[in-house]
Amino acid sequence: MDTKELLKKVRKIEIKTRRLSDHIFGGEYHSTFKGRGMTFSEVRQYQFGDDVRSIDWNVTARYSEPYVKVFEEERELTMMLMVDVSGSELFGTNQQFKNEVVTEIAATLAFSATQNNDKIGLILFSDTVELFIPPKKGRSHVLRIIRELIEFEPKSKQTNLAEALKFLRNVMKKKAIVFVLSDFIADDYEHTMKIAANKHDVTGIRIYDEREEAIPNLGMVQMQDEETGELMLVNTSSKKVRQNYSEFYQEKVKYYKESFSRSGAGAIDCRVDESYVKKLLGYFKRRG
Repeated sequence: MDTKELLKKVRKIEIKTRRLSDHIFGGEYHSTFKGRGMTFSEVRQYQFGDDVRSIDWNVTARYSEPYVKVFEEERELTMMLMVDVSGSELFGTNQQFKNEVVTEIAATLAFSATQNNDKIGLILFSDTVELFIPPKKGRSHVLRIIRELIEFEPKSKQTNLAEALKFLRNVMKKKAIVFVLSDFIADDYEHTMKIAANKHDVTGIRIYDEREEAIPNLGMVQMQDEETGELMLVNTSSKKVRQNYSEFYQEKVKYYKESFSRSGAGAIDCRVDESYVKKLLGYFKRRG
């Protein structure tokens, strides 16, 4: 992709997702994800309805009338976006590939965090960590993240979520808001997920295509595994073949939901032809 086309794509995503974060997600994000605590702001005269426990007795004694301490939320947080860039993300039978929807969701979340003056970082992972961008603030930093999401070419097509979660544990020493964006066609990550969710506020966002849920009856079809590159001839007219695939897929989905639930992490399902706006808003409101 040449520079002009890349900048055009970045700008298009910025316009769409920034509008969403400005008008829809900003307030919901703020109310859902709280700061680390309260910090002292000022002292003012007592007003009817103030909590008597907030009275500053030293100032009250000095001026012979009641004064209260005012505290503000210590708002600044760090958001980490963990994005699956394995081969299975390059799939889509509707208007968009899964990785394109992932980019839009990640950009919307990043701009929502920027509105609250939070830092945003990025981890791109396959079966290894392909790219790490440390958390920083600002629009230019978010645009860099979007550029990487659009044009990054991973070295591997396979997936290992557990390795990415271990990396997160090593680089993020303080609590962060963590969004994991993937189709979660992966295994053996529940243990590391529990460790991550015990320290961070973790949410999984599963992006999938309806054609992944079941194989249609199309006769003999040549298929390729995007993660291994293996080509195979599949008899889709076989009821047993279709059933085995459906069971395999549902096992992955069940493992994802149970792993996140048992870890105390949040989970969102979003099909590529559905509105991720409604899914995110619903999740924020339930949590808020």
